[in-house]
Amino acid sequence: MKGKHAKTLEAIFRRPTPAGIVFVDIEALIVWLGGYVREGSGSRISFEIRRSCRHMHRPHPGKEAKRYQVEALREWFGELGVEP
Repeated sequence: MKGKHAKTLEAIFRRPTPAGIVFVDIEALIVWLGGYVREGSGSRISFEIRRSCRHMHRPHPGKEAKRYQVEALREWFGELGVEP
């Protein structure tokens, strides 16, 4: 695992939930885990790993993921057995 992906994964599982995770780093982590990032309409985006899918909106105007998005990813990764 590349250092950047490892740091992103650790940040997702950190408590209290951080708010400064760059959304593009999350997208890169999903792809590294073998998943897919699909564009939707507007800022909508779909993440898919092993036939499990989650939908989110890219943050705007900023570039950092919101806390509720990080918490949703933590829960989803837990369901998939992805751990830091």
